Amino acid sequence: MTYNHKGLIAIHSAALIFGLTALFSKLIDLTALEITFLRSIFAAMVIAAILLWQRESLRLSQSTDYKIAVLLGVLLAVHWVTYFHAMQISTIAVGVIALYTFPVITVFLEPMFSGESPHIKDIFSALAVLFGIYLLVPEFSLNNQITQGILWGIFSAFCFSLRNIIQGNYFKGNSARHSFLYQTLVTFVVLIPFSVQIVPEVTNAQWGQLILLGLLFTALPHTLFAFSLIKLKTKTVSLVSCIQVVYASIFAALILGEQPEVSTFVGGLIVISVAMYESFSTGKK
Repeated sequence: MTYNHKGLIAIHSAALIFGLTALFSKLIDLTALEITFLRSIFAAMVIAAILLWQRESLRLSQSTDYKIAVLLGVLLAVHWVTYFHAMQISTIAVGVIALYTFPVITVFLEPMFSGESPHIKDIFSALAVLFGIYLLVPEFSLNNQITQGILWGIFSAFCFSLRNIIQGNYFKGNSARHSFLYQTLVTFVVLIPFSVQIVPEVTNAQWGQLILLGLLFTALPHTLFAFSLIKLKTKTVSLVSCIQVVYASIFAALILGEQPEVSTFVGGLIVISVAMYESFSTGKK
């Protein structure tokens, strides 16, 4: 299997799991801060256990990598909290759609780090994704929670894009597992002052949901995502992963009863088309 194909399989698998992950923002009756705080420690524990089981060192490649890991962890913490908050105050579809402005942000932000100019095809792909997401949004009004969810989602997208670019450009000397281990540990530490008081109030059912979220729906997809960032360009990972918008909307409709509008199908078709185009062009190279 070639270098690019491994990265493409990883990002497509991560997108499918992320589509299900979004549902936990509604299924777990806790705030976004509390969910993020608790999911991060379970995710860190499983990644650390895997590394120890495989007798791999927990150390990073270089001493300077620890400073980068702290920055990545802070960005991940803000991204997770704002993303789940966006879905909690609006809908799953709106939150995920707003998050997926990040490919557009990435296309224009990444050249600032790489020194390259955006390619014409990437600009058109980003614009197509933006138009597809626009069609998915039911309405724009500064006076309702839908708009608030969109704004929080876009802020989450900025943090997510910045984290991906920094990780892809300055953290490639470390494995995907090491990268995610340190990011989740930093997330846990950063959120301790805001969420530790909730621990005694968490029910047994919620603990079960949080363990499932932390292990299967956090550690696994984020490790796959980090692996894809090592194998592929950040902008390619960003655009291909847009298919998560469609997955999350379908799962929300089937499980939570959040029925999408006709525009959702049209916008989703555009997003899928762009994602498949990026996959094909990257695999061909």
